[in-house]
Parts: sequence; structure tokens; C-alpha cells
Amino acid sequence: MYFLDWLVIGVFFLIMLCIGFWSFGKVKGSKDFFVAGGNLPWWLSGISHHVSGHSGAVFVAYAALAYTHGFSLYIWWAVPIFLVCFVGAFKIAPRWARLRLNFNIESPTEYLAIRYNVPTQQIIAWSGVLLKLFDVGAKWAAIGILLSGFTGVSITNGILISGGISLIYITIGGIWADVWTDFVQFIVQIAAGIVMFIIVLTKLGGINSIFTMWDKLPKENSQMFNEPYTFTYTIAFLIIAFFSYNGGTWNLATRFISSPSGTEARKSALLSASLYLIWPLILFFPMWAAPILIPNIEDPTRSYVLLTQQFLPVGLVGLVLASLFAATMAMTSSDSNTIASVITRDILPVITPKFKNLSQKQSLKVARISTFIFIFLTLILAIYSDVFGGVLGLLISWFAALVGPVSIPMLLGLFPLFRHCNSKAAIISIISGLATFALVNSLEGIALSIEIGSPISVSLLTFTLVGFLNRNKAVSSEVVDLLNSISKDHPENLTDSKKQITL
Repeated sequence: MYFLDWLVIGVFFLIMLCIGFWSFGKVKGSKDFFVAGGNLPWWLSGISHHVSGHSGAVFVAYAALAYTHGFSLYIWWAVPIFLVCFVGAFKIAPRWARLRLNFNIESPTEYLAIRYNVPTQQIIAWSGVLLKLFDVGAKWAAIGILLSGFTGVSITNGILISGGISLIYITIGGIWADVWTDFVQFIVQIAAGIVMFIIVLTKLGGINSIFTMWDKLPKENSQMFNEPYTFTYTIAFLIIAFFSYNGGTWNLATRFISSPSGTEARKSALLSASLYLIWPLILFFPMWAAPILIPNIEDPTRSYVLLTQQFLPVGLVGLVLASLFAATMAMTSSDSNTIASVITRDILPVITPKFKNLSQKQSLKVARISTFIFIFLTLILAIYSDVFGGVLGLLISWFAALVGPVSIPMLLGLFPLFRHCNSKAAIISIISGLATFALVNSLEGIALSIEIGSPISVSLLTFTLVGFLNRNKAVSSEVVDLLNSISKDHPENLTDSKKQITL
């Protein structure tokens, strides 16, 4: 790291802070803080959805997979996300926006109290908040490690620098600060990725190397599927991604909730889908070429870092490091904002009545305090991550397992087809998914596709089965009206509980 690299990093962090203070003036109440007042432009929402959907793991863990397994990374990761976002653009994203329009929600779990009941809502809300503490804390720790590797500063200082800046701009600016910093972070990532792409292309001999370099790599690196990332694994990941990227990962649902209409939410999802289809081809190319340029790396997770250090000129190293920060800060910041909305809107009012029926200004104050406390706790967990050792890793694994089972009742609960799936179906499906995860992970020699796909598959089957068994039971008028009102952009005034549900 030279002075120019440090300058680039400093300017990046300064821009993040400036956006936070600028966004402060746009936030008048909790609705502005959590869902941008329902005025989030589709193009900004789409970019934010894309950037918030992946972290610095792309440049570390995925760089290692690109180094060792080649092109299959694009097939099993980017293509499924493109497909699920494309389908979700027409089937799911508009429903999130209509929930805000018709029920004034500000968090992705708020509607669950009507769709199921308050206990079910609280189970899902508490599970997500508690496990996100460790998930976000682990991401701050990862940023600290990256910063330490590049600059030599201590891991603790790296955590405090990046996390402290995020704490400031998200606490004061809310989702407006989040999405605009996502936009800047996207520009930084694009710039760094294109620079790296061009330099690697030049080192390999020009544009034709895009096609010819595969002859210099192991044969399996050019294949669509490469063990253990098989076709079966890709299908399992596709199912998980469908629920995760369409709202099971709460911060991504918030992008659609904040859209002015169902049509705008659809355009947002389509933009994000397009970016997942095109951008990874450029971003992953240097990672695929790394075995040629830097052969026999003992630790493949360092491949992208080594490419940066060996081939980029002074100043651009700082730009790439900024892009690593950008990817992770985008995810952690959006997570923090959404978790604060769940705490403020769904958990605190159930704990004590004094948090019910707050004005927008009162709710905004609670929102900022919730955001500050949540981020502060994640930073403490990150700093003392070594103390947790294997426990932290275990909880992160459980969070990954919970995304699928919890997202089943959240997303399928939006569809009239599953109207008979009640609170019992939701709770049983979550428990069965977690039990399956625990069972599968206690066994040895299980295929990776079964390990990641079985919890969500069992949850889906259980949720559907209980709903089928309930098919002769009456559905409450509140649920009927909810499902009707989110099925189209301009619903009629629904008051008759006997009206047929719009399929």
C-alpha cells in the first residue's frame, strides 16, 4: 500500500460519510428511514438489490473456487440467481411493494402477524435477528482480516474503521444512505473489476485469450459442472436462491417493499437479474485466469489478492481494496437497516405496549437507537470473534440453514395457492427444516447437494402437506383480503370475506 492507495481508500470512506449526512435531510420519519417513503427509484433499487446480494466472499471464497473449479462457478452461482430474480420479478417482487401500499408495512416480517399470527411472526423475527448478530459480526471480522492483509493495520482497527463508518451513515441516513452508498460501491466495484479484467486480458495476449486460455487450464476448469458442484447441486442452489433472493433474505425484500408500485418493483428485479447474468463474466475472468498467471498457489483464497498486488499499479490497489470493502459493507449495512425495522416494528411493540402506535418521529428515534445498538453489538462480536471459535462458525452455519426453512412461510404465504397453509404449517415447516439440517450434518459422506438442499426441501414439503390437510378448513377474512390485495397493482375495496381469492 502506497500513499495513493491510502488516498483512494480515504476518499472512498469520506464519500460514504458524506452520503450519510446528505441522506439525513431526506429522513423525516421511520417510513423514510426503513422504506424510503415508498419512493425508491427502480434503477437504484435494482442496483442496491444486486450489490446487497453478495459480500467480500466473492473475492475470497469464490475466487478460490474459480481458481480450483473454473467456469462451473458461473453456472451454479450466477445463472441460478439470474433465473430466480427473473421469475421473481413477475411473481414475487410486486407483491412486496403492494404489501406496503395496502398494509403500510415497513419491515418484511410485519405482514406475518396478519397472514399467520403474532406468535409465528415472533418466532421468525427473533430467529432472524439473533442469528444475524453473528452473521453480520462475522462479515465485519472478514473485512478486518482483509484490511489487515493489505495494509498491516490490526484486525481490530480494521473492524472499527469499516464498521464505525457504516454505523454512522446508516444510523443517521437509514435506507437512503444505504442505497446511495450501494450505488457508489457498485461504481467502485465496476471500475476495479473492469481495470482488473483489461490488465489480465493484456497479460494473456489480448481479446482472443477469453476463448483460448482454457486450453492452458485443467480440462475440468472449462466444464459446466465440476465435482462437487454438479447439476444436482446447481438445482439445490437454485431452490435456495429462489427463496433467498426474492425476499427470504430480508434486506433484499426491503428493496422491493420500498418501490412505489408493483410495476417498479418488477423493473428493479429485472435489472438485478440482468446484472447477475452479465457482470460475473467480467468479474470472474481474472479469477479463472489466475492459475495461468500465478500457478500453484498454496491458498487459493488469496488468488485475487495476489493478482491485485502483482499486476495493478499504485492507486489501483487501493481501488480494488475499496471494492472489497464495498461488497461487504453493502450487505452488512442493508442487513442492519432491515433488522432494525424488524426490531422497531415487530418485536418491541409485542414486548411492551409503549412502542405501539408511535408517531413517525417517535418511531424514527427508536429506529436509530435500534440500528446503533445492533451494529454496535455486531462490532463487539467481530472484535472478539476468536473467543467464540467454533461456536461462531456453528451459528453462521445454522443461519445459512435457517434462511431456507424460514423463507418458505414468508414467501409462499404471499400466494393464494397456499392460503390453507396456516401458522401450524409455518411453525412445523421451520422445525422440520432445522431438524433435517441437524440430522444431515451429523452424518458422514453426504453429498453436498443433499446437505444444502434437504433442509429447504423438507420445509417446502411439510408446509405444502399441512396446507393440503387443511384444505377443508375456512380461511379467515383477513387472510383472504390480504392475498387479494397483493395480487394486483390496483385492488378493489375488499371488505367481503366471501369474495373469491384472485389466483
